[in-house]
Amino acid sequence: MNKQKGVVLFFSLIVLIIMTLIGVALAVNSLQSMRMSGAGSERIEAGIAANGALDAAIASNQGAGLANMSTTTQSSLLNGTQTITPLPEDGTIQDVSCQRSTNASAANLIACRRLEISSSSTFGRDDLGQLTVVAGIEQEVLRI
Repeated sequence: MNKQKGVVLFFSLIVLIIMTLIGVALAVNSLQSMRMSGAGSERIEAGIAANGALDAAIASNQGAGLANMSTTTQSSLLNGTQTITPLPEDGTIQDVSCQRSTNASAANLIACRRLEISSSSTFGRDDLGQLTVVAGIEQEVLRI
């Protein structure tokens, strides 16, 4: 009878060790899931910041400044870098037909000037991740 008491203690210790290992494994898995979800939310936040900075760069250069831009312009908004590049990149201002214009231009009174704008934002631990949003702009101008 006394030998059986030792066997119950032995099996209860084995069950306790197994449950401890399962608990540790679940805690490690939970920690990894939290890190991955944090990295995903930082990427989404960087994308929103890059889009907002892109809109802010367009708004700050709108009108004649945007239409007559002949050199590449860089700015820093919302912890990112924005670059506006006139197209073509040879420094000349060229009027081209508008690709998405619904205005009547039978007499070729309306032309467009094209620019490319990119906005980059960093994210993650030690800012190792980088997200870049690129957009094209057509600025309508009157031909004189």
